[in-house]
Amino acid sequence: MTEHEEANPRQRKPHWLKRRLPTGPDYEKVRSLIKEGELHTVCQEAKCPNQWECFSCLTATFLIMGSRCTRDCRFCAVEHGPLGPPDPMEPARVAAAAQRMGLRYVVITSVTRDDLPDGGAGIFAETIREVRTNLPGALVEVLIPDFQGDTEALRTVVIAHPDVLNHNLETVPRLYPSVRPGAIYVRSVELLRKAKLYVSSLPTKSGLMLGLGESPEEIHQTLQDLLDAGCSMLTLGQYLQPSKAHLEVVRYVPPEEFDHWREVAMAMGFARIASGPFVRSSYHARNLYQTVQDETGE
Repeated sequence: MTEHEEANPRQRKPHWLKRRLPTGPDYEKVRSLIKEGELHTVCQEAKCPNQWECFSCLTATFLIMGSRCTRDCRFCAVEHGPLGPPDPMEPARVAAAAQRMGLRYVVITSVTRDDLPDGGAGIFAETIREVRTNLPGALVEVLIPDFQGDTEALRTVVIAHPDVLNHNLETVPRLYPSVRPGAIYVRSVELLRKAKLYVSSLPTKSGLMLGLGESPEEIHQTLQDLLDAGCSMLTLGQYLQPSKAHLEVVRYVPPEEFDHWREVAMAMGFARIASGPFVRSSYHARNLYQTVQDETGE
């Protein structure tokens, strides 16, 4: 990385990060269903740049166990602060909303709940079961926290049989103290490895944000760590600063570099990669999963 490639926080975003925001009846339908069901989506709470596109395509990533997190990661727009107990009726409401939206691929994530004995694993499992009851033919992907390394909590989620288990590393190990101070890199890698021990056929997935100051060598090693842990699906996207209170962007990574990392990851052995400035862990998740199934023949 050369000096002129570093991002100036006061400069305008490069042209490849500018896009039109689609709206219309489908966007309004999804937004209304979420509001009426008293639900949250990570699309809204994390200020995802793709929410207008995804809502317009009748997709959303449900955020369970509230809208506030027990951790305070310096890259994340989800609010941090006091929390109440999880709503026991939330899994049923998520399933009902997914049914009304006609989803065939349901993505469920959560805030991190270190205040709960199981980290919220039981709520994840119950939400999976409710979705299966309401939408028997739907596929379910879960994007889970690290459960503070609690293997029994992980097992609770895995044996509920999601179709994909996702846990994001987010960045390279050197940057964890500044980017994810409440997380431990090795613990996150181990979570992905242990998930395969419980159900060896379960596809696992992870994602990284680029533009935080990582080096090419660090990216490559992190990808190798994921492969060694049995991870087969990968997302790579540009970190964008949610507010002035969050970490500044060190570098805006051009699209051709994301193309390069897609090629590198494929050559290393990942089954499928989504790589681009606007890619997020749940972006076009169904397409990513379907491609893996087509290529493996499963």
